[in-house]
Amino acid sequence: MIENILLLAVAIAVVALLFQPRLRQSRDWRATVTPLASIIGSGFLVAAPLLAHAVNSWALLAMAGIVLVAYGIGEVIRYNIRYAEPILNSGQPPRSLLVIEHLSALVLGLAYVISVAFYLRLLASFVLRAMEVENDFLANIITTGILLFIALVGLWRGLGGLERLEESAVNIKLAIIAALLVGLAWFDMNWLAQAGNEISYQPVEDWPYALQLLAGILLIIQGFETSRYLGADYDAETRIRTMRYAQILSGAIYLLFIGLALPLLGDFHASRDETAIIALSAMVAAVLPAMLIVAAVMSQFSAAVADTAGSGGLLSEFSHRRLTPGAGYILVATVAIILVWSASVFEIITIASRAFALYYLLQCIVALIASRGHGHFVQRAGIVAIAGLLLLVVLFAIPDGG
Repeated sequence: MIENILLLAVAIAVVALLFQPRLRQSRDWRATVTPLASIIGSGFLVAAPLLAHAVNSWALLAMAGIVLVAYGIGEVIRYNIRYAEPILNSGQPPRSLLVIEHLSALVLGLAYVISVAFYLRLLASFVLRAMEVENDFLANIITTGILLFIALVGLWRGLGGLERLEESAVNIKLAIIAALLVGLAWFDMNWLAQAGNEISYQPVEDWPYALQLLAGILLIIQGFETSRYLGADYDAETRIRTMRYAQILSGAIYLLFIGLALPLLGDFHASRDETAIIALSAMVAAVLPAMLIVAAVMSQFSAAVADTAGSGGLLSEFSHRRLTPGAGYILVATVAIILVWSASVFEIITIASRAFALYYLLQCIVALIASRGHGHFVQRAGIVAIAGLLLLVVLFAIPDGG
């Protein structure tokens, strides 16, 4: 009972803070929220069960590695904001730079299509979990219905109205995540106080296989690249600074979450379930499952709307406006529906991870081209190293095989 009251109080306090006019009117905060919302969106909900299944109690080490790789990729994107964008906007950019940039935009649009399928399929799973129903066919029906709804609204009325839901959804989601972290800390203190309780670090039998699994969940830290495409509203320095804020804050949240969840992760080593976070939270406090289902639904829907808008716009731009944004939304929904009916959630995660890795790889090539003449050797070597890692993800990432 005390835990429930405490966690509700934490969530209410954080919501009140995030809805403060002074914070909401801050340009830096608004520029930070867009990438932050993407980074700690759906990935946050599946991170614990996926990492536990891949590497059991070494999940915190794995999460630290993923966060560091993500920060390195973020440095490449920030480099491109500072150096590649001025060249691309100069009127006469090198043809090689222009071709790679356009290709990366197309790949990003396709990656967003795949992530939309993942977001909404996960939303359906959480809704059914709330009703204590486990039925893949029904989940696919729900996902298809939502995809058609978003596409039709986008075709006839635009996505502006739906996108207005995003900021409120983000604030509520962050508040619930804060409550979850406090609840896990409270649980851990009580757990550690009991004699004989300790985290068991079981050896990982096949690290190469585990690394392939980890490469397949790159999607859980994707989202920081959205800052690259906010140039119409924010200058380069603001986007660079706030993207860094978003990555540092989200990285700290992920590491805190996985670290605090370690006493519970052993229960997920043997099973693979995208809604396992609900079972984990129920061990902490009775109120958390309902709170997390609310966070999941709002998070998935707002993320799917944002990515549908982004991918529809990118596909329209890539086709030189021959494909209208409305037609782009229909195309996005159609491909997402095909994915939902032909692949599992975990296969979709891996497909999306490979697609985002390919986009980031192309952005590394953009950075290398832009660095000609003024890039330092250490910078170029770092970009090449990150590109090599991303190539391995594209080639060898595999879905969590259960």
